[in-house]
Amino acid sequence: MSSTSSTLTPPAPEQRVARGNAGSNNYRHLKIKVRDAGLLGRRKGSYLIMGIVLVALMGGAITGFILLGDSWFQLLIAAAIGILLTQFAFLTHEASHRQILTSGPANDKIGRFLANVVVGISYQWWMNKHNKHHAMPNTIGKDPDIEWDTISFQTEDAKKQKGFLKWITERQGYLFFPLLTLEGINLHFRSMIYLFTGDRVKGRGKEITVIALRLAIYVAIIFIVLPMGIAWAFLGVQLAVFGVYMGASFAPNHKGMPMIPKESRIDFFSRQVLTSRNVMGRTPFGNWILSHVFGGLNYQVEHHLFPSMPRANLAGVSKIVREYCHELKVPYTVASVSQSYAQVITYLNKVGLSARDPFDCPMVSEYRPH
Repeated sequence: MSSTSSTLTPPAPEQRVARGNAGSNNYRHLKIKVRDAGLLGRRKGSYLIMGIVLVALMGGAITGFILLGDSWFQLLIAAAIGILLTQFAFLTHEASHRQILTSGPANDKIGRFLANVVVGISYQWWMNKHNKHHAMPNTIGKDPDIEWDTISFQTEDAKKQKGFLKWITERQGYLFFPLLTLEGINLHFRSMIYLFTGDRVKGRGKEITVIALRLAIYVAIIFIVLPMGIAWAFLGVQLAVFGVYMGASFAPNHKGMPMIPKESRIDFFSRQVLTSRNVMGRTPFGNWILSHVFGGLNYQVEHHLFPSMPRANLAGVSKIVREYCHELKVPYTVASVSQSYAQVITYLNKVGLSARDPFDCPMVSEYRPH
């Protein structure tokens, strides 16, 4: 795998990651390059424009919901709201990383409002989970994003599955996108479970109250305006679109990339670059579109190296990081949208094979004692 080429064959599920040529000083040198290019500053104007556009679009969706009334065309509004809520979730993610404003508390206020009031999930749950992921991406036993959750990302988890879960695991690559239709429900459920059971949760009572009120008002409006059947369908479509969009945006970032053993010692620069995959188009305009579609997550390498960097700066930093990795001979993985999903599905199916009984092979079964 060259420093700038696409990775067409996903690594083994638990491939050991070599330290490579990048030492502990490489990140410092890279940061100096990025600073000298003027790319470490905030881009408040771009976030203001994004916020205005999203609020306007949500206002349009709400207006459409009111005007359509009793109509199955409401499912189109539900899909639109699912997309817009994902976009607001992207802004929540960026606020949690201090990308929007300079002040940490100010970013948290924005993030908590967007998470609790707009999206309906716990901000504190997201912060706790996502910070652990950023500290140790794809590290066994330390990254919560590779822990079992219906889908197995490690062979040990796949081998543990029994019954119906085993059946799912054996086909999990092919079932990945269908399962994502349930991810919206899963995100809401897990964030609330964390609020009720987590240790020392900051603002626990306030988050529970706000999210519960948001949920009650949202559901009540839907069932007041729409007949029972359309109302349930509306909620189902909105949650399904939200789940698929969220899962499809985050999955290409690390799934199928090398896994790091729990006790491995590897410097920050190498850890972040080797475990991340960028999703890129063929032209700068294509990358601009992808940046808005994926909420900047398509520049995953740069996002992990500079978590507080505004979305609008990532494209410029990408050029610097790619050249720097080429100079150090550190693999810099890039894939198109279709390639990235193909790699994720191939990887998940490969892990899923671990759940199969070795005697399921027809040739082996022929010689099995009866």
